This record gives sequence, C-alpha cells and structure tokens, in this order.
Amino acid sequence: MSTDVTAKTPAPAPPGRGGSASDDSLLQLIVGGMRRNMRQYGMLMALGLIVVLFAVWSNGDLLLPRNVSNLVLQNSYILILAIGMMLVIIAGHIDLSVGSLTAFIGAMAAVLMVEHDLPWPLAVVLCLAIGAVAGAVQGFFIAYLGIPSFIVTLAGMLLFRGLTEIFLKGQTLGPFPKGLQKIANGFLPEVGPTTNYHNLTLLLGLALIVFVVFQEVRDRKRQQEFALDVPPAKLFLLKLVALVSAVLTVTLLLASYKGAPVVLLILGVLVVGFGYLMRNAIIGRHIYAIGGNLPAAKLSGVRDKKVTFLVFLNMGMLAALAGLVFAARFNAASPKAGLNFELEAIAASFIGGASMSGGVGTVLGAIIGGVVLGVLNNGMNLVGIGTDYQQVIKGFVLLAAVGFDVWNKRKVGS
Repeated sequence: MSTDVTAKTPAPAPPGRGGSASDDSLLQLIVGGMRRNMRQYGMLMALGLIVVLFAVWSNGDLLLPRNVSNLVLQNSYILILAIGMMLVIIAGHIDLSVGSLTAFIGAMAAVLMVEHDLPWPLAVVLCLAIGAVAGAVQGFFIAYLGIPSFIVTLAGMLLFRGLTEIFLKGQTLGPFPKGLQKIANGFLPEVGPTTNYHNLTLLLGLALIVFVVFQEVRDRKRQQEFALDVPPAKLFLLKLVALVSAVLTVTLLLASYKGAPVVLLILGVLVVGFGYLMRNAIIGRHIYAIGGNLPAAKLSGVRDKKVTFLVFLNMGMLAALAGLVFAARFNAASPKAGLNFELEAIAASFIGGASMSGGVGTVLGAIIGGVVLGVLNNGMNLVGIGTDYQQVIKGFVLLAAVGFDVWNKRKVGS
C-alpha cells in the first residue's frame, strides 16, 4: 500500500525570501493587526509625519523647547473644547454654541473680577456654574423637548454672542488678577537641586510613562480575558515604545525650558478623568450606546434623555473652563473672542476619529486631533504660509480624515 510522501513534506521557502513560514505568519498577524486598528493608529502616524515635515521645513524651529511650550499654551482652550465636543459627537449630536459661550464666560469673568472686584477663585466657580447652566438649558431643549441639537445650539451661538456684546458694551475689558493669569500662562514651580532641566516636570513625565505603560498592559489583559481581539505582541510592544518615546521627548523639551505649563496639568486631569469615564463608567457606555444605536439603547433600559442632558451640561462647563483659560491667556475679555472655536473643536474631534453617525471616538483621539490642528497652525506660521492658504490646507486635512474614516468602515465591513 503506497503512501503519498510528497503531501506530507513541507515545501521549501521560495528562493530569495530568506524567511520561514513562522516569520510569514507573524508578518501577516502584524499587518492584520494594523488593518484592524487603523483608526487607532492612523492619526498617530499622521501626527508623526506632520511633526517631522514641519521640523525639517522650519529648520528645527518647530521642536525648540520654547515653541513646544507655546504650542501647549496656544491650543489649550481648543483641546478643552475638543474633549467635550467628542462626547457630544459620540452621543450623536453637535454643538455650535461653544465658541460664543467661551466668549460670554470671558465677558462674565471680566465683569465680575474687573468691574465688581470679586475674588478670582469665587468668580471662577460662578463662571463654571453659569457655563453648566447654559449647557443644561440647551440639553433640556434637545433631550426633553426633542428639538434637534443643530437648531438649539445654533440659537445658542447667536444668543451668547449677543449677550457678550451687551455685557462688554462692544469694548475689551481687563486686566485680570495675577492668580487667574497663572492658570493660562503660568508654569510649575522649581523644586529640588539646580540642574539643566525642570525637576518637577521630569518627575511628572516619568510618572506619566509608568501610568501609560500600566494602563496599556492592563487594557490588553482585560481584552484577552473577555476573548476580544488584541494586536499581536510585537505590534503592542511597538506601540508602547512609540508612546513612551513621545512622552519622554515632550517631557525633555518642556523640562529644558520653563517646565510644564499649569494648563497642561489641567488638560492631563481632564484626559485621565474623561478617559476613565468613557472606558469604565456606566455613563460612558451609555453615551456610546445612544450614539451607536438609539433604539437598541432604549430597549436595553438606557435613559437616553438623561444621558443627553448630562452630555450638554458637561459641554457647557468645559466651554466655561475654556473661556476662562482663553480670557486669562490674553488678559482681557473681548467681544470677538471665541470666533470659530466651535469649528476647531468639531474638526479636532473628527480628525481624532469621531464618526458622523455617532457611537465612535475616544477622548485621547480628540486630543490627538487637536494637536494635529495645533501643529499644522504653528508649523505653517513658522514657514510663512499665509492664513488664506492655511484655511485651505486645514480644510483638506479635515476632508481627508473623514474620507479615511468612511474608507476604513467600508474595508472593515467588506
């Protein structure tokens, strides 16, 4: 009885490949992991390419410590707005009023602190409360009266812009107390021995690296416990190396200038807090649910009206915080403050991975999208590109990001 020996004999590797079958399967796993996580890694790679491009184009000026610090200060209020806007978009809505609301809160802060000499900590609390009430009122009309968010927030945009003009009487009002100015323009104090770097910033950077590695490893283990797809080990290690390298580079650049800005710590607290809320808290899962499939969410017992109301209340509070930071940075409240801020926040969210249909997006993605826009603005200013061409380029970037999202969905679905 004869046997087919050739069927059991492994075929030799093709000439010139220089690899084994296990190497090929590993490569396929890595490529497959990249495709499955293209939404997650695409903008990170794009951000890296943009940084390299403008660093070379500007002869290294983009990565000067002073410029990196200014980049954080100049975009802090947009990043704050982007965090709230990402939650609004995930829930399947939009908010056009945030730019005008930031201007209105700046005007209220100026009236309270400059005209009425109210202590700045109390004025800050009152302004945050006013922002929360403004967001809650809009959320009530959207959630409980069923008026589309586009219409409600468009009305809010006109309303808050008009109120800003009324309170400021068409004039710029300032200056603000030194304590408030330090929130937007200040840096962490010097501690420890004299070195070439800012010691406290180095410690915070190292702590952030430990936190990032711990968070990534823990998330991977949780996904494996629930039998979810995870990237291959080598791709995961590559991601960790890239994240650690990015955090370490930014830390060293900031530490070699004046240290970490105070507003960067505020952003860090917001990113960690809202990131945890969206990943682990029940309200976060409900926000994804109502944006992804509202009828199914209702059948599952999700209180969609309450969730929508809270999302807009939160957006109003974050818009108030952004308004305080913006006014403090420029040390004055202006009737023209906040122009196009809503568009920048919306663009940052979509560039960072939000979906037009809702139910998709992350807080970190909003930050990445905001940083992409900030680097583009800063880099184009450094190389002398006019504001007219800057608008055209940013428009193409936004269109490309949304187009990539649509293409990625079709590829995954096919």
